[in-house]
Amino acid sequence: MTAAKAAAEILARAPGVRPRVGIVLGSGLGGVADRVEGATAVPYAELPGFPVPAVEGHAGRLVLGTLAGCPVAVMQGRVHAYEGTGFAALKTAIRALKLAGCEALVLTCAAGSLRKDVGPGRLMLIADHINLLGSNPLVGPNDDAFGPRFPSLTDAWDPALRARLRGQAADLGIPLAEGVYAACLGPSFETPAEVRMLSILGADAVGMSTVPECLVARHCGLRVAGVAVITNLGVGLSDEPVNHDHTLRTAASAAADLERLLTRFLADRIEGWTAGDEAQP
Repeated sequence: MTAAKAAAEILARAPGVRPRVGIVLGSGLGGVADRVEGATAVPYAELPGFPVPAVEGHAGRLVLGTLAGCPVAVMQGRVHAYEGTGFAALKTAIRALKLAGCEALVLTCAAGSLRKDVGPGRLMLIADHINLLGSNPLVGPNDDAFGPRFPSLTDAWDPALRARLRGQAADLGIPLAEGVYAACLGPSFETPAEVRMLSILGADAVGMSTVPECLVARHCGLRVAGVAVITNLGVGLSDEPVNHDHTLRTAASAAADLERLLTRFLADRIEGWTAGDEAQP
């Protein structure tokens, strides 16, 4: 099994580090990995079955070590459905983190806001999602060793972890919005009509990633939390340009708040990652 081979390689590359939390870093957010202590960086290309990103802002390496005292495996970069390589490598990566010891997965991404009151540079906690990618990484034969054929998504974005993040953001003085994330295929940005449609459907932010990792993680029993960095307002809501360079610049400027929040999140949660943990902030 490729995921098992990748997990074994992960543990072999960083002896003594058994990660408890996986973190996936989105476009322009790779700097969080620089905060990892005792870091061992492994290129994805050296891990069996791992994805190799081809988009600017995604370094394509796994960083192993500790962050705020918590053993972590940080995915510095991801692949997207629009790259046309399918979901097999993504499934391998997330399942390998599970087999290597992770109990929870924190997903980050850059996103466009559909709410004028949540502008560029803000963080948005993902409360739920709408999958508009046109597919699902769980399509095909089910691997019963990881999870059920028909997984429930009632608690896809873990309520207890969200409560923790809300409380910690308040303690740090970081404005943290909360909303529904819509995943669209891309790679083109949305039209003004599509932005209006997404708002009508109940979405608060839109991007081209994150949902597939959540689906695979929940299928194999990982708890999931997600934070989107708002890089722009949706087309038609602002005169600001919407392009990938702008996304990277704005994500980088907001990365400091994200780093502070993730560091506090991990520092406060070295114990109690199991599903029975209370939802108190």
